Amino acid sequence: MKIIFPHSLVKKEKLSNDDIKEVIKNTSKGIYTLIKGENLPRNSKLIKIYSTTIQRAKRIVMLMETVSGDSFFLFYRSKNDKIGKNISIQNQIFRKNLHKYLLILKEDIRSKNYSVFETV
Repeated sequence: MKIIFPHSLVKKEKLSNDDIKEVIKNTSKGIYTLIKGENLPRNSKLIKIYSTTIQRAKRIVMLMETVSGDSFFLFYRSKNDKIGKNISIQNQIFRKNLHKYLLILKEDIRSKNYSVFETV
């Protein structure tokens, strides 16, 4: 499985190298919740992953390609921020940002502005 990090979204979400490692570790476990999305690419689904430690609780949102199982990073949020608190299409803030982030993802993929990590 590959985990793809669009550079523009890594910058927007302010991911450190440690955050990227955390996203890879948690995504690789394959434990997630399916969430509804809008305007998703064909053969894809939106997944939410919980990343909880003693120090903090984060939520990861990935776009998973259903044929290959590859995942594309979208969000890495505290469970207490306006998006992380309610990651659902009913949350207007999440919905608006999801649409925006999907466009950014598409552009980064088109311009080859991303990093790929292979997992076992």
